[in-house]
Amino acid sequence: MEASQFKSDQYVRFCPGCGDHAICMALQKAMAQIGIPTHQVAVISGIGCSSRMPHYLNTYGFNTIHGRGGAIATGVKTSHPELTVWQMSGDGDCLAIGGNHFIHEIRRNVDLNICLFNNRIYGLTKGQYSPTSPKGFVSKSSPFGTVERPFIPAELVLGARGTFFARTLDVDVPTTVDCLVAAQQHKGASVVECLVNCVIFNNGTHSWIADREQREEHSIILRHGEKMIFGKNKDKGLAVEIDPQTFVPRLIVVPADDERVLVHDAHQQDPTLHRLLALMGQERNLEVNAPSLLPIALGVIRDVEAETYDQAVNEQIQKVRASSQAHTFDELTATLDQWS
Repeated sequence: MEASQFKSDQYVRFCPGCGDHAICMALQKAMAQIGIPTHQVAVISGIGCSSRMPHYLNTYGFNTIHGRGGAIATGVKTSHPELTVWQMSGDGDCLAIGGNHFIHEIRRNVDLNICLFNNRIYGLTKGQYSPTSPKGFVSKSSPFGTVERPFIPAELVLGARGTFFARTLDVDVPTTVDCLVAAQQHKGASVVECLVNCVIFNNGTHSWIADREQREEHSIILRHGEKMIFGKNKDKGLAVEIDPQTFVPRLIVVPADDERVLVHDAHQQDPTLHRLLALMGQERNLEVNAPSLLPIALGVIRDVEAETYDQAVNEQIQKVRASSQAHTFDELTATLDQWS
């Protein structure tokens, strides 16, 4: 299939320079690579800039209300398990008003592909700080700097016992396509955090890794089965050591030829190392101008198997139907307590 088959006839209304353009293009490429016909795909969203995505994809789509995309997507997948369901949501839509739906669709492991667009700002409503804005961030709703501690999306996903988490960057379309394809191939709730730039209200929010000159030094692309090596000259690697003061494992940077360099295992059920990898380089996301001591991890960080909610629900329905004596609504009411 061709990416053009997944492009709708709608005018794309993202601002010029918005990172959502790149994710939209990557989605179309990923859907074509996956090869599922357009009439077997449904794209559900809430409210926000990224939530306009159903308009720009030639599939079934539903632009729902603020924060409720996850609830609607769960209903679509449970009632029509044959459909491939994508959920488009932003850091405000997904983690603020929609936060409760988000953690429960992950906890239930509904077979959805969730794209979480993170520009660390409310863009559609013109520049208020969001749940992922770093502490000290100045915005229209925090003119003296926000005093709140932000969410790290990966931490929420792993805390809700998530089975799939990936992170990508708007300016790196090939890695984004790879992550989206892997998300679709995973059976369960797949979360892809898309780091995107809001050129109007938070321009340069991810510049320390988006800038081509700095990207290879400040980020690492994880690939299952490959050594964790990064740097412009591929001369650095990641290893684990035990902190002598706290006896807690931590990641460190070592030379690429060090025998301690880790090999990425995205399928490891224990989330300990996945959590360490997902939290790397988050200092700048937690507080304005904080130095980052480790690179930020991109690519598929966690991908493990577990029973899906929609599969379990439909198997339960079939089992109950097979053992039930009632096959119509009238027969069902006849089995209930009655009186005259």
